[in-house]
Amino acid sequence: MLDTLIIGGGAAGMSCALVLGSGLSKDFAKDKKVAIIAHQKTSHLQNALFNNVLGLQQGTLGSDILVQGLNQLRTQYPEVGIYEKEKVSSIMLNESLFEVKTNKGIYSSKSVVIAVGYTSLLTIKGLEHYVEPHPRAAIEKDRIWLRNENHLVDENLYVAGTLAGWRSQFAIASGSGAQVATDILTLWNNGKHTKVHDKV
Repeated sequence: MLDTLIIGGGAAGMSCALVLGSGLSKDFAKDKKVAIIAHQKTSHLQNALFNNVLGLQQGTLGSDILVQGLNQLRTQYPEVGIYEKEKVSSIMLNESLFEVKTNKGIYSSKSVVIAVGYTSLLTIKGLEHYVEPHPRAAIEKDRIWLRNENHLVDENLYVAGTLAGWRSQFAIASGSGAQVATDILTLWNNGKHTKVHDKV
């Protein structure tokens, strides 16, 4: 039983997991269980090269970020479960819980964050009626989004990154994932607006 399950190990998914992981030490979140299904094979980061991202050295490879991001999550926030090499096939609401099926198992979670890419090849059953043409992508690219309001698709079902309707920029996708994480932390904190900062 999970409190939040993040689907997608790219910029948005890993940013969401890192911010949630950093919040698990707070009193209001100390009993919460978070995990990420980090299937990264088709992530757009696999062939990305970064020269224009604040804080990243010029020439940083997206493929390196995929590896480093998971290592960062494992090292800093080992409480966050990481399921690699699993691909989600369906998400179904069963009473008040989401049942997420992968090629290797079934997970139950109170909330789910979808942070996979925005291609029309999305194959996760249970999301079909939320799919619409992407509002910020060229029509000929045939990109999609999950209809949402401020990242919320439906009750306890969130979307982050390009699939939330944002443009494909690393900083935008990362920020979208962090936004969803702070929304979830705020919900856990009885609606008190919450963010997590480390200070020197």
